[in-house]
Amino acid sequence: MTTVFARKALLAKGWAANVRIRVEAGRIVAIEQGTAAAATAEIADVVIPGICNAHSHAFQRALAGRTEQRSPQGEDNFWSWRTRMYELANRVSASELTAIATQAYSEMLLAGYTAVAEFHYLHGDPATDGDAMFAALQTAAQNSGIRLVYVPVLYERAGFEQDEALARQRRFVLSVDAFLEHHARCAAAANELTTVAIGAHSLRAVSAAALRAVADYACDQDLPLHLHIAEQTAEVEQCIAATGQRPVAWLLENFAVDAHWCLVHATHIDAAETAALAKSGAVVCLCPSTEANLGDGIFPLRDFLTHGGRIAIGSDSQISINAFEELRWLEYGQRLLHRSRTIAALDGAHTGQELFDRVIAGGAQAGALATTGLVPGGAADLVTLNGDDPMLQGHNDETLLDALVFSGYRLPVDRVMVGGEWRVVAGQHIAAAAARRNFAAAMSALQ
Repeated sequence: MTTVFARKALLAKGWAANVRIRVEAGRIVAIEQGTAAAATAEIADVVIPGICNAHSHAFQRALAGRTEQRSPQGEDNFWSWRTRMYELANRVSASELTAIATQAYSEMLLAGYTAVAEFHYLHGDPATDGDAMFAALQTAAQNSGIRLVYVPVLYERAGFEQDEALARQRRFVLSVDAFLEHHARCAAAANELTTVAIGAHSLRAVSAAALRAVADYACDQDLPLHLHIAEQTAEVEQCIAATGQRPVAWLLENFAVDAHWCLVHATHIDAAETAALAKSGAVVCLCPSTEANLGDGIFPLRDFLTHGGRIAIGSDSQISINAFEELRWLEYGQRLLHRSRTIAALDGAHTGQELFDRVIAGGAQAGALATTGLVPGGAADLVTLNGDDPMLQGHNDETLLDALVFSGYRLPVDRVMVGGEWRVVAGQHIAAAAARRNFAAAMSALQ
């Protein structure tokens, strides 16, 4: 039994003072409010629930800061960046992935994430590689202590009118049967910190028949289904040329999209798609720092939320690993677009609180996590904050999360617990030295 006494804690119904949180076997077994600290309790200033990072490509942590040089052609965009990403994807080994993902996941824990949905398509050849890349990610999750939602992703082809993959994409490709067999093996290897969802890369990378097979499988197994969609205008144009419809419109017409679906980016959607997608119950995972870095565009957040849409956030390409920076980027992009303020704050709410509440719920939906926030019976996944940090000084219940989102410097994270175990202590990951050493070796090997 571990007892955490919080001077202030963000519970399901809001902020509470003098809260005793009892943890046993990785779960919160009781929460008492308005109480005193027990002699054996671990004292925390402020406790908040951890966030699920709903979209991650861990291997791309090795690419951060390495694609910022202007190309000789002088036209840099998502597609030119993708060429650099392919170069890395075709070189990284399972042992290197373990090191890279361990570092990325450790950084996530330091930055407010306690779970990660790993959208993974570096499968390799099942005949020679087996499930080595999944094992690498599972080992990285164990090394760092993050809760892993493994999302194996089907990848078939180069584009809507290209039935075969390009040479540099072949590592991603599995047949539908081989992919579902891989999923079944990985699901059998799940443990207390690892669950397995399912995904398809994008409409351009899988056929309609293959997506149907994956969707049917997901429905039968009651799994979250993740899919990139409408990230780039070129993708939208190609989809219209191939199907006569925009990507989200086509998906909604041809599939029973519901709360099991997590659509990633959905950047370029029109007003009709925005309203229909919001009403479907699907969660849209937004990755603002990556979308900005790649020049993707800006999601129509205000209209989507107005129609009741659900959102999650993700670190995607790992250009930034900071849950609260993602929320800041999300809101600031909207402010620049609309030339207004407090875009995400509906009905008089505070923007930081509104964004945080939404991504806590949306992340839990995207990862099929059993509970949302700090509740009895829920997972003991929590973040403690240093109340003496200048970021939090002078703030009350209404503005504390505004400070976390909009102050914009080093987060005052003191400790992080996942599954009842402390993974970050005194602002440092407990295995930081080994993670950094192994990451440095992997980066040296990939030079």
